[in-house]
Amino acid sequence: MDLIYWKALILGIVEGLTEFLPISSTGHLILVGDLLNFNDERGKVFEIVIQLAAILAVCWEYRAKLGTVISGLVQKQEAAQRFTVNLIIAFIPAAILGLLFASKIKQYLFAPVPVALAFIVGGLVILWAEKRVHRISVEMVDDMSWRDALKVGFAQTLALIPGTSRSGATIIGGLLFGLSRKAATEFSFFLAIPTLTAATIYEVVKYRSLFHAHDWWLFAVGAASSFVSAFLCVRWLLRFISHHDFSAFAWYRIVFGLVVLGTAYGGIVNWTAS
Repeated sequence: MDLIYWKALILGIVEGLTEFLPISSTGHLILVGDLLNFNDERGKVFEIVIQLAAILAVCWEYRAKLGTVISGLVQKQEAAQRFTVNLIIAFIPAAILGLLFASKIKQYLFAPVPVALAFIVGGLVILWAEKRVHRISVEMVDDMSWRDALKVGFAQTLALIPGTSRSGATIIGGLLFGLSRKAATEFSFFLAIPTLTAATIYEVVKYRSLFHAHDWWLFAVGAASSFVSAFLCVRWLLRFISHHDFSAFAWYRIVFGLVVLGTAYGGIVNWTAS
């Protein structure tokens, strides 16, 4: 197998494993793509494809719930309508700020060192949040009000900073706002569907001229590895949070961020944008 396909396989696995964990998929793709020298315009298009595959993995895992919601909307059931409205409300803040500031953020913050700093700061925030006493007012996703959804939506806007982690922002934000660990995690998964789908559509339109038929097999390898790893990761995380908090992810973020900074300023790794 050509080297480029190994790069596709690795990046697909990285996307799938990190998209729904509180450790930042964007940050990891920037760093790993930099190491693999696969962060050019072609790499941007590739990231769109593997992100879409990760979204499909969540849709497949929650196909029963999504099917129930869709049928409930057709039958005008209150629970399905409330769930859908909550997702829309939570989606809006990041959508607005993303459209307004996405280009500036990519210009100044999509680089290894800023990502590493965001890793460390995010890890410290998670440790602080986990040391707080959790007062749970919402046990299940279906118990959320529109106010709960709006709060989580504002938390998600922090993820516009690469290295922060969309799932980390929404899950930890949910915990701080009174959601149970399970409710915060599952709502983060569901919120990923409209958020990442919208981002994917925006990127497809923006970079449509870079899609080429000869890259089909490259995309297929990356998408397959992303789908499988994301599917397994979502199932694992739901089991993990039933017995653990998120402190382990916080320490991983801090150590990883320090390693990147150390290798950058020590001249060990020639990060392209450091």
